[in-house]
Amino acid sequence: MLLEIKDIKKQYKKFNLHCSMEVMEGRITGLIGQNGAGKSTTFKAILNLIHLDGGEILLFGKDHRKLTTQDREKIGVVLSEGNFSERMTPRECAQVLNSLYQKFDIQNFYERCEKMGVALNKQIKEFSTGMQAKLKILIALSHQADFLILDEPTAGLDVVARGEVLNLLREYMEQEEERAILISSHISSDLEGLCDDLYMIHQGKIVLHEETDRILSEYGVLKVEEKQYQRLEKKYLIRVKKESFGYCCLTNERQFYMENYPGIVTEKGSIDEVIEMMIQGGTV
Repeated sequence: MLLEIKDIKKQYKKFNLHCSMEVMEGRITGLIGQNGAGKSTTFKAILNLIHLDGGEILLFGKDHRKLTTQDREKIGVVLSEGNFSERMTPRECAQVLNSLYQKFDIQNFYERCEKMGVALNKQIKEFSTGMQAKLKILIALSHQADFLILDEPTAGLDVVARGEVLNLLREYMEQEEERAILISSHISSDLEGLCDDLYMIHQGKIVLHEETDRILSEYGVLKVEEKQYQRLEKKYLIRVKKESFGYCCLTNERQFYMENYPGIVTEKGSIDEVIEMMIQGGTV
């Protein structure tokens, strides 16, 4: 296991983080949730950028505060804040990276920049938001890390550029079986086609952990009138939301309701719908 987060706690004036999660080798794990839910705080905690009030984080089986230089070289990171001065060029960034990482492949970095349309001799401050996002992901991929920690890596990218980045991540995973990625994104379609499993965080707490395939194949939203709701078997309902027509119900056993209640509206679930229902719906 590459990452274990055990009951970590971080208290701010208006926000408390309190969560546990795991990332296994050979898997891409997604962290989803609204802005302000705790995704970036969790990433900063993993990277020891904030002091925790409790709990434990293990990276490569070690306390995350006691990693060696060699351990840190195994991690590739994309955060919302830039890693380099905006006055630097990608070529200058490459020279710094070449001195920091033993496995940095400077020629491969130049080739990838050219392929992705990232100008090597242009100052970062002159880049568009999308171009800066491309540079961040290329830097994270440049030194053959075993574990990528990516906070909104496709933010600001158009559809074509997002596709290019996601393909780079898939290629990265195919090269070594022991690799893993922890990624957050507010673009659900990116995660649906990329992640093996998903954690959902809300108000600093993990409220759902599920295999992505299971969400897409077995989760569903039922739309029922008042009388239908009263007759409904409720043991497979996760969240319920009152609507003008009756109720919306989130279930993780869509097939059960399709077989046993053919008269009700049963829609296939999506990550966006799961997020909406987990946040806005109440318990059964």
